[in-house]
Amino acid sequence: MDTVARTPAHTVERDAGVLVAARNVKIHFTQAGTFGRRRPPVQAVDGVSLEVGRGETVGLVGESGSGKSTLGRALIRLLAPTSGAVEFDGVDITHLSGERLRRYRRRMQIVFQDPYGSLNPRMRVGAILREPLDIHNIGRAASRAERVRDLLDLVGLNPSHVRRFPREFSGGQRQRIGIARALAVNPEFIVCDEPISALDVSIQAQVLNLLVDLRSRMGLSYLFIAHDLNVVRHMSDRVAVMYLGRIVELADPWSIYTQPRHPYTTALLSAVPIPNPARERARRRLVLRGDLPSPSNPPSGCRFHTRCWLYERLGRPEQCRLDDPALTSVEQAHFAACHFSDRVTNTPP
Repeated sequence: MDTVARTPAHTVERDAGVLVAARNVKIHFTQAGTFGRRRPPVQAVDGVSLEVGRGETVGLVGESGSGKSTLGRALIRLLAPTSGAVEFDGVDITHLSGERLRRYRRRMQIVFQDPYGSLNPRMRVGAILREPLDIHNIGRAASRAERVRDLLDLVGLNPSHVRRFPREFSGGQRQRIGIARALAVNPEFIVCDEPISALDVSIQAQVLNLLVDLRSRMGLSYLFIAHDLNVVRHMSDRVAVMYLGRIVELADPWSIYTQPRHPYTTALLSAVPIPNPARERARRRLVLRGDLPSPSNPPSGCRFHTRCWLYERLGRPEQCRLDDPALTSVEQAHFAACHFSDRVTNTPP
């Protein structure tokens, strides 16, 4: 992947270099069986390769259970890959542990989805934000206190609130505290794991604008995980679409939204409401059949073929049932894992 899509809102030059990379990463979870019988492992992530450049935001979308959060946690080594490699700034960190891994912890952080469950309710905000500084031995006591106040000011909160508990803040304010905690050690890469999905709509725009502003001011790189495709379009330089542990399409936002090349992407776009009642009533919706297959027993061939509208439209070709399509280039900087990507349209059939 030698180019990065450019959007008017945020331009990234590839010659800035790759900061984080997944190389054929697999994460399989074992399952306990009954009466001594072994159950097949859950293939949460199964052979994913993805790069995030310096200063770049890569959006990651897909249904619940597709492996988005698992992949994000693997990129910052909260989860150890079953196989494959994770590289940070050109160094393979897959098997690092102890002090060697902790040195990289300062450079990569995460903002969790739930602003209620991700903050210790027994700790005051000042202690929550000071904890990363204590762990990494950054600064002295006086400078750490000043750093905590600066962090609260940076995310738009009152520095005088350091002695409050998380319960004394609203959901949006708690998420700002979570963002401040991620920024405490001056990271270069942040995984934003659905950071606005638990917030009121009125608050979501404020948090998104904060993330955009911080990216511009601090040169951050993001992996932005979300369900809302409109949000991902606003935030991202490139968008990766994930289905059942695999990335099935990867391109810049304009290409993804105007000319998708995978039938699953078309289905996701069809689910996005149009803020125009007349157009919304007139358009045709594409509703996928059935539920997401079990990641412990994925379908043979193309994993999407059991729910694919194009597979049905083409008369159920044998190739889709037997051959697993690789993520290949369908045009410049646009990748798709579909045998019939040239037949995919941006509107439901």
